Amino acid sequence: MSGFCVLGCGTMGKALLTGIFDSIKEQDQQVSKNVSVPDRFYACVKFAQEARDIEKLFGETVGISVTAEENVQKAKASDVLLLSCKPQGAEEVLSAPGMKEALKGKLILSILAGKTIDSLKTLLDDSTRIIRIMPNTASRIRESMSVLCPAPNATEADVEFAEWVFNGIGRTMKLPEKLIDAATAMCGSGPAFVATMIEAMTDGGVMMGIPFAQAQELAAQTMVGTGQMVLQGQHPAKIRNDVSTPAGCTISGLLALEDGKIRSTIARGIEQATKTASGLGK
Repeated sequence: MSGFCVLGCGTMGKALLTGIFDSIKEQDQQVSKNVSVPDRFYACVKFAQEARDIEKLFGETVGISVTAEENVQKAKASDVLLLSCKPQGAEEVLSAPGMKEALKGKLILSILAGKTIDSLKTLLDDSTRIIRIMPNTASRIRESMSVLCPAPNATEADVEFAEWVFNGIGRTMKLPEKLIDAATAMCGSGPAFVATMIEAMTDGGVMMGIPFAQAQELAAQTMVGTGQMVLQGQHPAKIRNDVSTPAGCTISGLLALEDGKIRSTIARGIEQATKTASGLGK
């Protein structure tokens, strides 16, 4: 018997609960013996409308609370808690009377942008274990790229549980916390960068006479297919070179992109987003 509680069950919290329920249903999924699959679920929200939305989505499967006192009771009944409120609301949630005591010896999975492990430790008992995680917006379609940064007191079983949860909405990768701002730029901001490239490719297709809907589908599926080729082991440079035949249309288009400094512009975008991410929790 184990409980899982979402403190601040917004879009990401609902996506993760959906992923967990789907993972439980998928009997063929391999679950490590170290992973204790939850059998009780709770969602803590701030407004009545949010509670109604969760009830409509999950029915009686998820217990709901809307007050600080109820949140503490749900925390006491849980072994693992997902901290997914707004970053600026973390202190209010974790400083509620009785919450620090309720979280003793338990595992916190934090997806709060800019909130470091050390900053969370100041609000928690030393026995509370923390894993900081950066998922992205594709979690809603179970295609997220999530980066896990365990605190020193997180156990191997804690990490395996976090991987099980976040593999339910995509892929996971473990990195040291010093790299999470760069990971935030790539995974958190990355969908916006990729979407901008899809828009630009779509505009080019429309300019050359393809109707908008078809141009957008061509651009988006081309991005998806290329990404899958890279994930399956093909180097991006090899893909580019294989497509670039001598005196062909691809190499001429690539030269035009290089005229616009596409590589350095995108890389600088990651650099700038990383710098901004580093200041979010300050």
